[in-house]
Amino acid sequence: MSSNIKVTLRKKANKQGFFPLVVRITKNRKTNYLYTGHYIDIKYWDEDNREVRKSHPNSKRLNNLLINKLAEANQTLIDLQTHKNDISSKQIKKEIASPLSKTSFKDIADKYLDELEKTNKLQRLSSDKARVGHFVRFVDNDDLSFREIDEALLRRFSMYLKTSRKVSQRSVINNLIVIRTLYNKAIRLGIVDRKLYPFGADKIRIKFPETEKIGLTIEEIQSIEALDNLSEQKAHARNVWLFSFYLAGMRAGDVLKIKWSDIYDGRLHYRMGKNEKLLSFRLPAKINSLLKFYETDKRFNEDFVFPEMKNANLKNPKDIFNKVKTANKKFNKYLVQIAEKAALNKKLTMHIARHSFGNISGDKIPIQMLQKLYRHSSVTTTIHYQANFMHKETDDALEKVINF
Repeated sequence: MSSNIKVTLRKKANKQGFFPLVVRITKNRKTNYLYTGHYIDIKYWDEDNREVRKSHPNSKRLNNLLINKLAEANQTLIDLQTHKNDISSKQIKKEIASPLSKTSFKDIADKYLDELEKTNKLQRLSSDKARVGHFVRFVDNDDLSFREIDEALLRRFSMYLKTSRKVSQRSVINNLIVIRTLYNKAIRLGIVDRKLYPFGADKIRIKFPETEKIGLTIEEIQSIEALDNLSEQKAHARNVWLFSFYLAGMRAGDVLKIKWSDIYDGRLHYRMGKNEKLLSFRLPAKINSLLKFYETDKRFNEDFVFPEMKNANLKNPKDIFNKVKTANKKFNKYLVQIAEKAALNKKLTMHIARHSFGNISGDKIPIQMLQKLYRHSSVTTTIHYQANFMHKETDDALEKVINF
């Protein structure tokens, strides 16, 4: 469909009887008007030449303004058509009034974080908000455009994270991923041209470094199980950790959300918080022993097993998220002390329960079964995860060569 952009005098007078000078944008037979902010008497308008008559005291200045607005509108139309096959007169008007090219990184970042909050993706929000903050503070420019985000700037930012903030290479990559996500969003919105994209094989590469996942051994877990004379807080942290481990490293957030009503017929039935999967596990005898510690505090069938969520506002996702986050931090503090008491030389955190299950299972369990236990959506994820703990074949191969 054809487009038509003209300067004109809109025949809609204000209270003083003057008419607005506008850019008329017609697309697919729909018209929108972009106001210049100037009004004149109708006698000064030359309809044939579409300009302000010379008899107007400011005719030269107003006509130059109209020429510039017309050129801007036509250039905007060309730019938009480069990115989109079909655009409306309203879109053209919006772009002229508030050019996308002037949209800053912070503008897009704020909208992105707002979307995460509105959709209750609070874990992502917590992580990405900090990462956006690192970059915004580093550039110290709220008006930084996406055109200014090039390889050189990203390399300086990476070095800043490593040297000034002392973060790991994995954390550096996580920060770059957020910037890449926002840059891709800016490309889709037509804010920046794809040819300026600073990421890629020959530019800024997003590649996670290999990380060593260390889990506890059977003997080390037995030493934790056997600990006595623990304070109430430490005993509780130990119980939650063991509960997680006994169920293949269930995430702390899922453990804390378990209700007594989720347990029946000797099984735990729950919906995984990360991907909403509905799962069912037969409870090991060791878990049944743990549950006895909390039965006396059971108020009703729908009550939470563990105390951290009992006073949570279940209608407020932020309150739930904050209580899980606070509890996880508290558990990890006590687990450090538990590790010392058990004479462990390894780091002990809630997440290590998952690594420990992987370390002990090794290659004893078929990978498809491990996928179910870990609640992974893809078996490929399970293969990559479990590869950290499967050493028997390499150990046997090494022995065959050197044992002579």
